Amino acid sequence: MTLPATLGEAVAALSAMPAAVPVAGGTDLMAAVNKGQLRPAGLVGLGRINEIRGWQYQDGHALLGAGLTHARMGRPDFAALIPALAAAARAAGPPQIRNAGTLGGNIVSAAPTGDSLPVLAALEADLVVAGPGGTREVPVTHLLAGRELLGPAELIGFVRVPLLHAPQVFLKATGRTGPGRATASVAVVLDPARRGVRCAVGAIAPMPLRPLEAERWIASLIDWDGDRGLAPEALTAFGEYVAAACIPDPPGEEQLPPAVLHLRRTVAALARRALGRALS
Repeated sequence: MTLPATLGEAVAALSAMPAAVPVAGGTDLMAAVNKGQLRPAGLVGLGRINEIRGWQYQDGHALLGAGLTHARMGRPDFAALIPALAAAARAAGPPQIRNAGTLGGNIVSAAPTGDSLPVLAALEADLVVAGPGGTREVPVTHLLAGRELLGPAELIGFVRVPLLHAPQVFLKATGRTGPGRATASVAVVLDPARRGVRCAVGAIAPMPLRPLEAERWIASLIDWDGDRGLAPEALTAFGEYVAAACIPDPPGEEQLPPAVLHLRRTVAALARRALGRALS
């Protein structure tokens, strides 16, 4: 294993060994190796790159290192900065996973159940990608949707997140699919400067889903200059709007299968509760 000390050295190592795989916490990589799904020709370890293990402030944004662990993001100082991402980090499985797993690894693995992904989608975060040609920025949703792919020897160095200084909430439901693994998750972020609500639903599709019409509708009902409170009926309607947008009725069928109907109700409940907590 090669152990570079800087992002530049990591890019150079990957350029010299095109078949090598970068590894930070290794939680997803080792699971794939153990299942026989991956046999890397070489590894480039990112654990010694200090520049991606912290965060800094930059033009109204937080520049988060891709090497930040879930355990580190779950601490109170980080929670004061980006509450929903801290909540997602605290929910990311048992302690051994939170201590090893990283923000960048969660993004690159792009597992539908990745807890940080709906939060990053709702925050409209950008990725700072380092490669042989320098750095470039790409919206996190583009990478998750496959519209932008990491090129040869490219790495996610940082995640650029706007600091909204407003309430934000992450909630998830878990089932019997594994310890702490989400069957559905919802992130809700208030954006008072734009008088907007952002919502992303995770775990029910290959990538987080944004119910944009539901966002615009509920934002139009909020008194942004007042107490921002909403009647319970409006919160319930928002939850149902989000769930129907993300899990629509199949064409030509009278009723959803029971399991899908249960999932839709779960999403509706999560969205309703998340918005209610954010507004309170």
